[in-house]
Amino acid sequence: MTFPAGTIADVVWKPLNFYRDGRGWLTELFRNDDVPAEYRPVMAYVSMTDPGVARGPHEHVEQADYFCFIGPGVFRVYLWDARKNSPTFGHRDVKDVGDGAPFALIVPPGVVHAYKNVSAVSGIVFNAANTLYAGDGRKGWRGPKGSPDYVDEIRHEQVEGSAYVLD
Repeated sequence: MTFPAGTIADVVWKPLNFYRDGRGWLTELFRNDDVPAEYRPVMAYVSMTDPGVARGPHEHVEQADYFCFIGPGVFRVYLWDARKNSPTFGHRDVKDVGDGAPFALIVPPGVVHAYKNVSAVSGIVFNAANTLYAGDGRKGWRGPKGSPDYVDEIRHEQVEGSAYVLD
């Protein structure tokens, strides 16, 4: 499958502004009034990714992710629009973000996404999802949709011959 390059409908890239003073810096990662209601987070986490390591590609059926790439590493973010009813179905978007180009990114359900640390230093990624991973109380980690242990995650990196390939 070939993916034409281009922006993807409903994906939001938002530059992060750093406010610096004698103490260091501050950046607003999330503001309720900046995010459409359907994408507003209900949980958040921070991850550290070592140089050369990729996370994904995967997608969600219902969940939206709200990523913030602030550094110190640089991440190559890959997006593929797998939503059949989207005006940008089949498009692929790739952007380098993080140190020197800090961005927040909203990934709606049905958009396959991955990122890879392409720098020589480890990098930190903040994510705030609009659903709870494994549901209320983390009652389980795998299971069919509708079961209490359902996890909304389709992992393409575990599929041999997947069309979603990182450079």
